[in-house]
Amino acid sequence: MRRVALIYNPASGQHSTRHLAAIEEALGVLRRAGVEAEALPTTAPGSAGAQAQEAASRGCETILACGGDGTAHEILQSLVGTPVALGVVPLGTANALAADLGLGNGFGSSPVMAIKKLLAATPVRVPVGHIFYRDSEGATRSRYFTVAAGVGADALFMSRLDAGLKRRFGYLLYVVEALNVWATHSFPLFQAVMVGRESRNRRVEEVSQLLAVRISDFGGVLHNLVPGATLHKDSLRLLAFKTRSRFDYLRFMLAVVFGRQTFAHRIELLDAVSVECRPREGSSARVFVEADGELLGTLPVRIEIVPQALTLLIPSSARL
Repeated sequence: MRRVALIYNPASGQHSTRHLAAIEEALGVLRRAGVEAEALPTTAPGSAGAQAQEAASRGCETILACGGDGTAHEILQSLVGTPVALGVVPLGTANALAADLGLGNGFGSSPVMAIKKLLAATPVRVPVGHIFYRDSEGATRSRYFTVAAGVGADALFMSRLDAGLKRRFGYLLYVVEALNVWATHSFPLFQAVMVGRESRNRRVEEVSQLLAVRISDFGGVLHNLVPGATLHKDSLRLLAFKTRSRFDYLRFMLAVVFGRQTFAHRIELLDAVSVECRPREGSSARVFVEADGELLGTLPVRIEIVPQALTLLIPSSARL
């Protein structure tokens, strides 16, 4: 690293004052290592991507996303297809990408320690996910993702998260809203058409929830949610819930917490290079879509993999 921009969300997480101090410490570590570093606070929702692009145009060859998965997701959109490297520093409420890279999950994690690991990290070219969806006005849009894209209950969960309450209550709000979705959602079925990684055969399933996953360690109790998922693979790891039963969902999540989940005909783990999801014929249910924890829109969607799309700083301690 020679020239670095730290882009941080002043509103990310619960402790903004503490985060400002952490940013200053991180700048100190970088500068003492001989790195030319600057800190850029985001100025509005969605501004991080444009700020990353502008910093790259000034000669920054590395962008550090200091915040949660949402901050990294915004910056990612500007870095795909460029030589500029992305590093992540966990300062948000949800820090799944940082957890998977062995950089901490935000709960008592040290941003300074993350910076030190990133200084010794290896820039690696990795594939990313690409999701095409329909926004609130019905227009087709697309986003890249590094953690996961979800269709169904998890996206509904994201739609219910209030930004102000998230800053105030943090992870506790996630737990409360997850229980609320589990207790009240009807889990409507929709159609998923998957193209296999090896045979390239099309497979059609009716599911109530689909996750297209790029990492295995989401941090916390979800440290091994999707075995076999990795940032290095040129494929998507699909977690398909072919059930509407609340009991099936609850039993699976409890098994995840205790590291004993299994995958059978109702909840299946698959590899695919692409998947298309569309409403079930005759259904009027509104099915939400998210990527990296950011609510995007509704069905229909197409999810693909883009090979060798992003330069990512991967510490030697990462278990990928």
